[in-house]
Amino acid sequence: MNHNMNINKEKVVTRFAPSPTGYMHIGGVRTALYAWAYARKYNGTFILRIEDTDKDREVKGSINHIIETLKWLGINWDEGPDIGGPHMPYLQSERLNIYKKYANILIEKGLAYADPYTEEELNAFRKKAENEKIPFLYRNHRPENPPDWDGTMPLRLKIKEIKNTEWHDEVRGTLKAGPEALDDFILIKSDGYPTYNFAHIIDDLEMGVTHIMRADEFISSVPKFLALYDALDIERPHMATLPPIMALDGKKKLGKRDGAKDILEYRDEGYLPEAMINFLAYIGWSPEDEREILSPKEFVEIFDLARIHHSGGKFNVEKLDWINKEHLKLLSIDEQEKYIRKFIPENIKQLPGYTDEMIKKITPLILERISKGSDIISMAGNHELNYFFEQPVYDKNSLFFKSSKINEANKYELLSKYINNVILLLNNISDTDFTKEKIKESIWPYTEEIGRGDILWPMRYALSGLEKSPDPFVLSEIFGKEETIARLNLAIQILRK
Repeated sequence: MNHNMNINKEKVVTRFAPSPTGYMHIGGVRTALYAWAYARKYNGTFILRIEDTDKDREVKGSINHIIETLKWLGINWDEGPDIGGPHMPYLQSERLNIYKKYANILIEKGLAYADPYTEEELNAFRKKAENEKIPFLYRNHRPENPPDWDGTMPLRLKIKEIKNTEWHDEVRGTLKAGPEALDDFILIKSDGYPTYNFAHIIDDLEMGVTHIMRADEFISSVPKFLALYDALDIERPHMATLPPIMALDGKKKLGKRDGAKDILEYRDEGYLPEAMINFLAYIGWSPEDEREILSPKEFVEIFDLARIHHSGGKFNVEKLDWINKEHLKLLSIDEQEKYIRKFIPENIKQLPGYTDEMIKKITPLILERISKGSDIISMAGNHELNYFFEQPVYDKNSLFFKSSKINEANKYELLSKYINNVILLLNNISDTDFTKEKIKESIWPYTEEIGRGDILWPMRYALSGLEKSPDPFVLSEIFGKEETIARLNLAIQILRK
């Protein structure tokens, strides 16, 4: 389309304008991400604006919550309520005089009027339309001589021409609506606050916004927005409709009941901001190539409105887990260790053998088994970490392989002998050579002679005290020669009790 030509002529200005209702939905964050990426790609301006005119729904602390969310993701803004900027203020509730100014311009043009009807009268009109099986349109009841607007009554836009509406959407191409989409909508409510339909258009105009990205539920309102642009005789910005984020079944939009959480809950579970951006970017957009892992910088470089999908994208937590695991692999070794330490529960840190040195050794092991930090907490809950920092406690019968070939009559003595022979083999390896490869090489012929299960199972169980744990060669290298032999000797003592 021609939007790339326009970009070269005008400075791109985008915005994210959430309502402070206490919950940062995934869809809202994706809107912010796309608007931010587009502004950054073209060296434009990204504005954070707060739409706080619905005082009934406002939740205390929400503005800080919005700011904290965006900062965590690395979505930075050039103008906003916390940093100011040339178009202050950035809270709609502090811009009421600006809306009144434009309301008066419309009144002077004969394109806005006071709505004198009571709620009862309006309900009667609606009931009549319902009985007649026709859509209720306020313009069919437009007062002939409306009173002067004194701010105590709603102010409505007077639609001057009832017509078909056609407009260009940067994602969906040409869109159309019939005359029934146009009605005299409220600009300013009786409480003095503007409606969304009015305020956002005035703010976008005043702040020079060139590209608006928003959810598909606003498509039906666009004819009203366009009527207001025409009434004020202002240029239309570029509009891009984003596809909905769907629940995993693909049948309905994602909601709290589908497991959608506030975005900061994902942070607390250990998802990396880079992974969350990567994940959100791909719900409803795709690059030209096949790659699935992108850094935020790479996303900005290749983001293109033309590649936003029309249909909804599924919210798939398994995909998010996979992406997060891939991003964890991209961290430096120091960052990986720091990440692991952050999620190790306090009761583990209190164990006598807990050291940063041991964390360094087990970081690769843990990373293999997790996709996010909260998985580490689960591992700890299942006692999958304790044995790294303290000797395991177990019953002597657990040391026997379930398909053991050991004779029942003197099984404890025999297994003690086998473990002792393993210790003798380990003793032949120097401390500096005590690697998983060298350990395996030393023990393997003996396991082949006796039977793998009867050597490797008790060895592993003596080291971890668990039925499921890494292989004994890996564990032996982690513990080192001295601790490995100490744990095997302990197993012999337990067998002989």
